Formats: sequence, structure tokens, C-alpha cells
Amino acid sequence: MQNKFNIQDLVKRATENDVSAIRDLYDRFSREMLSVSYRITGNMSEAEDILQEAFLTSLEKLAQLEKAAAYPGWLKRIVTNKSLNAIKKRVQFSEVNEIPEWEEEDTSPWYSGISFDKIRDAIQELPDGCRQVLTLYLLEEYKHREIAEMLDISVSTSKSQYRYALGLLREKLKNAY
Repeated sequence: MQNKFNIQDLVKRATENDVSAIRDLYDRFSREMLSVSYRITGNMSEAEDILQEAFLTSLEKLAQLEKAAAYPGWLKRIVTNKSLNAIKKRVQFSEVNEIPEWEEEDTSPWYSGISFDKIRDAIQELPDGCRQVLTLYLLEEYKHREIAEMLDISVSTSKSQYRYALGLLREKLKNAY
């Protein structure tokens, strides 16, 4: 409850242009939001720019926020939308007609024993479209319908890009052993 009160207090003070509250909001959420943008864009410089733009947008529209406690989710949505707008300018989605089937060697997860850093690096090496869908679905927990709307693609394209990304990721990480 203390954290919720702090967020509400910070948002209220930030609405009143309290510079220390604005700084505290930025300090509290910038790292997480930078990570969200980077996972979507795959470009740290672009993610840093998006973070700044999103934070400024949130401050400009802060008075429109009905519930101060909703600020973290609201800011994440702004970051996500700005990140998606940035990649829409450069990412082309194509239909994936054939998705290879992979045989299961055993019942243990294929990714067990692989470090988080190797998984993260392998995700960043995926083709842009696959990486966007995988990130939005698996890491940001959007539904395929929402992803399709955000990226202006069909639901089936979202699903096929996700399955294709998982297959590519599995193949990349198989070699990481």
C-alpha cells in the first residue's frame, strides 16, 4: 500500500510541476521503460530517444490520467506505442508459409541450462518482425489480437511470426550448448 500511496503522491505533485516529483517518477520508471522499448525496437539509441519522448508525453498529459495509481501501466503503454510507431517505419512483415516442425528429444524444456544473457542476445538477433511479435506476446504479455492491431497485421500473421520466432530462437540456442 505504501508504494501505491507514493505513486499517487508523486503523480499528484508532478501534475503540480514539482520538479523533485517529476525526477522521482523518471528515476523510478526509466530503467524498466527503457528495457521495454529496447526489447521492441532492438536499438538502444532509439529506445533512449523513445523513453525521453514517452516521459515528456506522459508529463504533458498527466492531468488526463484518471487514477494516479495507473501511471506505471499508462507510461508503459505510451512507451510501447511510441516504440511500435518507430518500428512500423522500418519493419516489413511477410507471411510465413512454412513453419518447420521440431522434434522433441526429451520432455525437459529445450531452453533449460541456457543463460538469460544468451537467450536475450538470441532474441535480439531474430528478424525484426519475429522479434517484435515474440517480445510483445511473450515478454510484454499482449494477446495476438492486440499485437495485430498495434502492428497493423492480421492475427494469423502475428501467430505465425511468433511460432516462427520460437523455432528460430530454438535453433539459435541449440548451438549455444
